[in-house]
Amino acid sequence: MSNSILDDRFFTRPTDGQIFSFPILIVGGSTAAYSATLGALKAGANVCLVQPKQILGGQFTTQALPASDDPQLDKKFNPGEIYEDKVDRDKYAFSKTQSQFRKRSRELQPVNGKQIDNPGGGWVSNFATTTVVMAQALNEAIEDFLSNGKLTLIPFAEPVEILFNQSPNERRQVTGVVFQDVQNNQRFTVNAQITIEATDLGDLLELGNIESRVGQESQNDTGEPLLPQQPFPECQQSITFCAAVEKTAEGEGVPIAKPEGYGIEPWLQTDKFTSTYQGRAFFERFAIFTYRRIKRLKEGYIPTTSNGDVTILNYESNDYKAGLLIGVSRSDIAPQRWHERQKHIQQAREYTQAYIYYLQSQTLKTNNWILIGKVGELKPRGDLTWTNDGIALEPYIREARRGIALTTIVYQDTAQQYYGEQARGRCFEDSVGIGHYALFDIHPTDNPNHLIFNSKDEMKCLPFTIALTAMVPINTDNLILSAKSIGTTHLSNSVYRMHAVEWAIGEAGGHLAAFALNEGVDIRTIATNKRLIYKFQGLLTRNQIPLFWYNDISHDDPDFEAIQILAVAGIVRTENYNHLYFLPEGTVNRAVVSVAVVNVMGFEMLNPEFPTFLDVPKEHFAYRAVETMAAKGIVSGVGNGYFAPNLQCTREQLAFIVGKSGDFDVFQLFGSSGTPLDARPLKRRELSRILYMVLRSQYGID
Repeated sequence: MSNSILDDRFFTRPTDGQIFSFPILIVGGSTAAYSATLGALKAGANVCLVQPKQILGGQFTTQALPASDDPQLDKKFNPGEIYEDKVDRDKYAFSKTQSQFRKRSRELQPVNGKQIDNPGGGWVSNFATTTVVMAQALNEAIEDFLSNGKLTLIPFAEPVEILFNQSPNERRQVTGVVFQDVQNNQRFTVNAQITIEATDLGDLLELGNIESRVGQESQNDTGEPLLPQQPFPECQQSITFCAAVEKTAEGEGVPIAKPEGYGIEPWLQTDKFTSTYQGRAFFERFAIFTYRRIKRLKEGYIPTTSNGDVTILNYESNDYKAGLLIGVSRSDIAPQRWHERQKHIQQAREYTQAYIYYLQSQTLKTNNWILIGKVGELKPRGDLTWTNDGIALEPYIREARRGIALTTIVYQDTAQQYYGEQARGRCFEDSVGIGHYALFDIHPTDNPNHLIFNSKDEMKCLPFTIALTAMVPINTDNLILSAKSIGTTHLSNSVYRMHAVEWAIGEAGGHLAAFALNEGVDIRTIATNKRLIYKFQGLLTRNQIPLFWYNDISHDDPDFEAIQILAVAGIVRTENYNHLYFLPEGTVNRAVVSVAVVNVMGFEMLNPEFPTFLDVPKEHFAYRAVETMAAKGIVSGVGNGYFAPNLQCTREQLAFIVGKSGDFDVFQLFGSSGTPLDARPLKRRELSRILYMVLRSQYGID
């Protein structure tokens, strides 16, 4: 492995006209393409990954954005107290494979000989290392699969045609993709039972004329109230060419060439460039250099910069706002549009080159006008970007062509303003992953029709889930949507596009493809069948993938699967929706147990006009559940017309209730779950554990 590029022996270079056949084909060089590949491989499938470069990882590597845009939760719940957020996100917010990637990246980049949480020390992220470190960590996780032939990796190729099979009166089925090698122009075909669209721009959707949306929709399109009455497909998020630069001793900086047309061409104007952040000079604490710093020589929380520190320039100053990539065809029938895309990619790259040149031309001063150094002390680090000038191999893509899916995730599903004091946004019952970013993050182009938020409250986002049905095209089979092409909108994509979420989307898609093949059913059948959804969610959680956000249920918790799936199903969630904690050792009362049992059994809820119990009136949250249980003779209260809804439920009482609710051997249930059948108070984790076994029995899941 040279500079974290896999050895040539790991790559397959097809000959002209060659045809391959694989169970699963993954197309694209995105972060999701990698995690989908890893997920499918870990599920035991044979996979072919075709991507435009040799280097894996997308945002983390080729797009030179290794300071991960992580969840930004600023409060931690403890009974009676609020603390600064100290939650170990690796244990709760990410899957085991993503956590292992993060752990290995930290191991590969110690600071002063010690492994620390944030090796780079950038303040926008709590996890940053160099691109080559991340590339190495990604490579290590798949090398065994390359060696044993489970993974075929084809680089330097772009899709040029989608192959379909369609019977009369049936949906089209994707059967394969034709690719062109960008180095030698040779074409080859990969046929597959299932294809995953994981390109950064949603190219398969355009090539196959598959139902999709581009840019900013209208209110009529999505029902999102912030949008205008008409769509503006040309209002897309800007792209950015990131760049790696090092702080050097005075006089040791390496100047970058001034782009032709600097300050002259309309797209190369420098009036929006800046070297300061909120009045702080470039190298100061909490300023631009430390913003996405990926390598530092000194420990400490956001220490002052040292010569030898390296940062990634990805700041509003180098957002390219003058042109669009989506909706610009890559096909042979529209070469002019293809050249237009290439033109904007080149101009975006030169725009970042111009920003580096600008920085190197400035004298840095503090607010008190004390000279603290020249930005000319910057040295481009091409060894960290696999380029000569430190500018990334590929642009950072914030928005793709989005597929129209069985479910479209909209702004209202995650925007804080719709959930009051609640700590989470909408939980989809078919959740296959979780994510979060603090704000809806729109980087607009110069188009005047682009949405502008009226207040910061409109921008606030809550932790959210990823709907399985958002990955299923509405009218095309054998295709899984991934990366930024899932069923989101222009608004919701702005939080679903972040590193950790894109990883989660891809990983779920890889497992989904393998699950469909193992079950012998198509993707649509899984997404529309409750039993198969539960079975698939069980597989995901056994692979330690979180589906519901809890800050105290790690993916190695012995009851992780049960707690996660019952939470997603809405059967057992949380005592208080205003925090992110499950409190597994806490007790549960009779009202909560009644609601949970009615839901897990699927009983039809009764709503009588007059209450049976004096202490469970019609407005009580458990009224209908308690009435249903009473009508079925499962519960009878505690006497004198009282039910005692707030009384702790015991393990024995749960066994009695479950036994009367259906044909269950409660001794076997409790025994096989390792839960003592005694008179002690029932714990919340035990309730989930027992009822998950009931759920699996109800749906015939082994």
